[in-house]
Amino acid sequence: MTATHPDRLAVPHRTSGHGRPAPSLPQRVWRGRPEDPRWARPAFLGLLLAVTLAYLWNLGASGYANSFYSAAVQAGSQSWKAFFFGSLDAANAITVDKPPATLWPMALSVRVFGLSSWAILAPQVLMGVATAGVLYAAVRRRFSAGAGLITMAVFALTPVAALMFRFNNPDALLALLMTVTVYCVLRALEGGRTKWLVWAGVAVGLAFLSKTLQAFLILPPLAVLYAVCAPVSVRKRFGQLGVSALAMVVAGGWWVALVELWPASSRPYIGGSQNNSFLELTFGYNGLGRINGEETGSVGGGGGGGQGGGWGETGLGRMFNSEIGGQISWLLPAALLLLVAGLWLTRRTKRTDTARAAFLAWGGSLLMTALVFSFMAGIFHQYYTVALAPYLAALTGMGATVLWEERSRWWAGATLGTAVAVTAVWSYVLLGRTPDYLPWLRWAVLIGGPVAAVGLLLAARLGRALALGAVGLGLAASLAGPTAYTVSTLNTGHQGSIVTAGPSGASMGGPGGGRGGGPGEGGPGGGQPPGQGTQQGGGQAPGNAQGTTPGGTPGQGQGQGQAPGNGAQAGGMPGGGMGEGGPGGGGGGMGGLLGGSTVDTEATTLLGQNADAYTWVAAAVGSQNAASYQLATGDPVMAIGGFNGSDPSPTLAQFKQYVDDGEIHYFVSGGMGGGAGSEGTSSQISAWVEENFKEVTVQSATFYDLTQPVSGSTS
Repeated sequence: MTATHPDRLAVPHRTSGHGRPAPSLPQRVWRGRPEDPRWARPAFLGLLLAVTLAYLWNLGASGYANSFYSAAVQAGSQSWKAFFFGSLDAANAITVDKPPATLWPMALSVRVFGLSSWAILAPQVLMGVATAGVLYAAVRRRFSAGAGLITMAVFALTPVAALMFRFNNPDALLALLMTVTVYCVLRALEGGRTKWLVWAGVAVGLAFLSKTLQAFLILPPLAVLYAVCAPVSVRKRFGQLGVSALAMVVAGGWWVALVELWPASSRPYIGGSQNNSFLELTFGYNGLGRINGEETGSVGGGGGGGQGGGWGETGLGRMFNSEIGGQISWLLPAALLLLVAGLWLTRRTKRTDTARAAFLAWGGSLLMTALVFSFMAGIFHQYYTVALAPYLAALTGMGATVLWEERSRWWAGATLGTAVAVTAVWSYVLLGRTPDYLPWLRWAVLIGGPVAAVGLLLAARLGRALALGAVGLGLAASLAGPTAYTVSTLNTGHQGSIVTAGPSGASMGGPGGGRGGGPGEGGPGGGQPPGQGTQQGGGQAPGNAQGTTPGGTPGQGQGQGQAPGNGAQAGGMPGGGMGEGGPGGGGGGMGGLLGGSTVDTEATTLLGQNADAYTWVAAAVGSQNAASYQLATGDPVMAIGGFNGSDPSPTLAQFKQYVDDGEIHYFVSGGMGGGAGSEGTSSQISAWVEENFKEVTVQSATFYDLTQPVSGSTS
């Protein structure tokens, strides 16, 4: 490979060239661009297939994954109204605490294929594959095919990406749409084309309907980049940005407008809000509250000022600490170094240079998102960092190949070697946080990285074979650590509301630092919130022990150092979690909040009796508990108080009316009243039910038959 000065780098040709007729469709699919080497397109398609197969591997081990979202998917597959609003139940009592776009692909899949782990999670896998494909297309347009392939590999082997593109939280769709946004902006920068900038706005609008304001994190750097670097007049640039903003508002605002204008009496309560308003949810609990830690209705928060809080310490080191480092930061130091190198290489190019624009687009997105994550004092989970994976991968692929092309300059080889050496040393540190997991690997990386770094420094003077050997060794040393963590993630089932990638100890117990304690220990303000992500099989999460649910189905057991776990639903499908009171008991604490309940066959049979006569077969405090029973029975279960149990829905008066009208059959005892207190709605409803209705015990679970008032009750 010959050295190429960045000033002479050109956008790849889009014609067949040399007067030859354009290739046929099969040829274009297999061969790619005429200027591509023969191996480029087969390598791309082969890598895409490998990512697909790897991410589909062992997919069913996660069961219902996060039963909170799985219940909403089930509801959306049964009711188009629930589908539109993102309701937790098909009877539309309350929605999830996010907009519904991420639920729609999964709900459509379940409508076609039926309710199963694969039907729920396979669309998430396809989003991961699509993200890898878009990354290749974005990087390949301006750089080499090798850059695109390295980008794909780094992305797919990022542990948190392997986790979240096989899980049913909203982050998979968000990451895909953010990647599409950067791609569209880069296309627009090539010729100042309005069409691509409009598509970028549409992508951001749809991302807003996935995870609200997080979609806007990359807007400032991308908008400034286009305003400065687009190859059109200043007036036209700002006009195009205005049109793009309008497209964003339309793409994301149509649903918001319909929900806000819909009469509250005929739509479900907006979960997570305190006044039944999606706008209040967007700018409060899911918006500014995540930044300043003041999420009304939350169960904890606040790590502001760099002090340890309920969701970990804030500050510049957050992405590298014991909670987050193993999820995302393996190549983060190298990506930042390569970003600086890429900007230095393109410093003398003209304002509209697309290579520099690519570094600025991906680098600005990475820095903006990472800084917000680092300093946000509110609810923050390790898996949020999947948003960084596409940006980090693109910078790595672009920077590494550009420096390789410039290796005849001593400083380019030195920078590339330094990036490999730094990555190897940091991998050694990260692998040292799980000393019992592949202990030999950290030493192999520590030795191989510096050797490869020396080879890269001298690459211009070495023969072709030795130079390529140094490249191969450098890639192996850089990717060995994240690959091992990714393989562990793929071999492990994950369930619950908070999940982490990698082997046992990889996240050091999650928010707050330290390993999670037993039931009732930790949580906001302390250690790991109980109920954090079930991980089954090889490489279990910290403190997790495997147990068996009634019937012998493997589930997340309760063991020393483990929070209330996720067991298997009736019928053998893992989901939900076991509250402290045993099956169905949900004895309060964050086990009911993050893990739900295990539903045995007897409880399922009880709730199924004459189920068609009721709007809701049961009501339970907290969305996770309600979701567990709903997934087990297939019938709507009302979630009192929403996810945290602290939403004022329904009120005691409304609940009494539902009972008087014969719309709810049973009340499930226990559950999480997240911050509701003795005066909270969920606590008032629980007290009223326990005082006035007949108690029914099944195994160790307690129900109240709302059709059977006790003698002398005031119901």
